[in-house]
Order: sequence, then C-alpha cells, then structure tokens
Amino acid sequence: MTAQVLDGVRDLLPTFRSRAEETERLRVIPDANVKELAETGFFKLLQPRRYDGFESDPVDFYTAVKEIAGACGSTGWVSAVVGVHPWQVALFSDEAQQAVWGEDTDTRLSSSYAPTGKAVITDGGFTLSGRWSFSSGSDHCQWVLLGGLVLNPEGQVVDFRTFMVPRRDYTIEDVWNTVGLRGTGSNDVVVEDVFVPEAFTLSMSDTGRCFGPGQEVNPSDLYKLPFHSVFTMTISTPLVGMAYGAYEEHVEMQRKRVRAAYLAEKTANDPYATVRIARASNEIDAAWVLQVHNLRQLQACVDRGERIPLELRLRVRRDQVIASERAIRAIDTMFESSGGRALAEGTYLQRAWRDAHAGRVHAANDPERALSMYGSLAFGHKIDPGMY
Repeated sequence: MTAQVLDGVRDLLPTFRSRAEETERLRVIPDANVKELAETGFFKLLQPRRYDGFESDPVDFYTAVKEIAGACGSTGWVSAVVGVHPWQVALFSDEAQQAVWGEDTDTRLSSSYAPTGKAVITDGGFTLSGRWSFSSGSDHCQWVLLGGLVLNPEGQVVDFRTFMVPRRDYTIEDVWNTVGLRGTGSNDVVVEDVFVPEAFTLSMSDTGRCFGPGQEVNPSDLYKLPFHSVFTMTISTPLVGMAYGAYEEHVEMQRKRVRAAYLAEKTANDPYATVRIARASNEIDAAWVLQVHNLRQLQACVDRGERIPLELRLRVRRDQVIASERAIRAIDTMFESSGGRALAEGTYLQRAWRDAHAGRVHAANDPERALSMYGSLAFGHKIDPGMY
C-alpha cells in the first residue's frame, strides 16, 4: 500500500509545481493540494493501523516529503510537519487518540512546540493559555499540538509538556507575511484559559526517553523511535527536497544557456560550471544518504530491543543540522551560477533559494548546539542530553 501512496504522490508533483506561484500568493497551501495529498493516503503513512493508517517505514514518508518539496517548497514543508503528527498522536493515551480519530480518521493536526504558553495544574489536567507562532498548515487542521511549561500553584515550573487542543478551543491569527515559505500559512495560535485533560498531554521528559502511553495500544517499533530524531529530520528533509528540485531546474537551464559575456560560450561547455554542479550534487546526496543511514541505525536498535546509544542520537542531530547546511550550500552554489534569468518570478530556483533560507531559521536547524553536544561527548565530557 505504501508503494501506491508514493506513486500517487509522484503523479501530483507536476500539479504542485504548477500551483507554486498561487501557493505563494495565497500564503497558504491551496485546498486542492491538501485534498489531493489526502486522497493518496499520504497523511496516514505514519498513522496507526487501528485508525486506518499504514504504519509505514519512515524512510518512505521522508522520501515522499523530499519529492513534494522538490516540486513546491511550501507544500513540502507543510506535508512534512502535518504528516508527521500522527506519529506523535500515536504516543498519546488511547482516550486522546480516540478523540482525534474516533469519528474521522482523516483528522489532521498542526503544531507549535516552543513552550511559549503556560499551563497551571488543575484538578484532572491543566489550564492552558498563551500564543504560539509558526503553526504551519494550521488552516487545514482540526487540532493543534502545543508546547507549554507546567506551573504548580506556587508558580514554579515543574514540567514541559505537549498539549493536544481541539479547533473549538483556539483561534488562528493571520500574521504570516514572509519572503520565504510564503505558502505555509504558518500563523499564530492563541489559547485563552482552556482546560486540557491530563490524558491529552505528553511530558517531553517521557518522549525524550522514547516512552508514551499510546505504545500499549500501538506496539509497532515505529513508535519507539526517539521523538527528536523523527521531528528534526522532518524539518531538514524539505530543505533537501528543495535542493533536489533546484538541481533539476538548474541543470535544465544551464544546458540551454549561452553566456554572451564569454563570446557566446555554452554554459554546458564551461568546465567550471561542470565542477560546481558536481559539488552541489554531492552535497545534496550526502545530506540525504547520511540521514537515511542514521534512521536505519535507529531502527536496528529498536528491532533488537536495545536502548539507543546517546552517541547515535547525537549523531542523528549532527547529521541532520549539517544536512540542512549542505542543502542550502548546494542551492546557493546553483543560484549564484545560474545567471540573471534565475531571478525571474516563476522559476523554481529563486523560490527554493528563498524557501530554504527561511527553513534554515527553524530551531531544529540551529547547528551550534547540536554540534557542540556531539563534540563534547566525543571528547569525553559529561553532558546533559536533555531531550535528544
């Protein structure tokens, strides 16, 4: 079934590319894109089988994301972050899963995990308030996953949790006016004194150790992978996909390009251009292959019933942030080598250049913290792994 989903996604790629300008103009993914993706079964790739999902190999999920982003960066970004949420919902209590999918297994969720909201402990749950930014694809979702600091009655922070909130309990404020990823509709979510039952929350300390109450009803090894490994690859993969899309367009453009400033030399005959494209393609392939390799290493540990070593978890983050850097470096190289026509509205390359740099500023793509932790461990320093 997963192969059929991937085939269906690939059939949509020319259409997504043709709608890319409309997507930027709307500042949100067109309804048709979401509807067509849903019809392929894409949003159910990581969803539990007990709720009509496929429990697919996550490499297949990321492959689909990569290819979607190669046609339209904004659609790829939203497909990644909305498509990964069923994986986390599977970790919630059975009661919460039933609330989301019990009546409609096509229900989708957006998110904003930065703990910019506050939750006060109350009888049976929490009272949640706050404003969260950058909730990509929120207009197409019926629930939201929000990060929040938990306060005891004395006002002290005692936990960091993810809160699952239905659409009736939050508002979306249209604030998304950007130069990149314009079509993602990454607007603000506002919650005012909403009660969230404890069963509709997950402690990030639990997910950090690969635990969730939903594992009792969803025993697949898929749901035993580290949260931060899964979610950070969700952020880097669209950038890698954009780089692949940029490569395809750049090569096609340069095959036809004649450089008037160099006595009408064909760019395809320029030895420097051939070297640049070789380096760019290597950067992109390395970004993708290393991430897939690391994911396979994680899966192998889970399959053997072994605890995932801290070194591997930090290596996943190391290669994830560097994958984003490689993708952007490749896009920059191609953009700088493409000549003035790459600046024209409507070209994929200039859009990928803007979208990839916009994606780079996501917290998951901040390299120094991840690289420093890996290097510190390599030198034998004692480190606090936090939620890695």
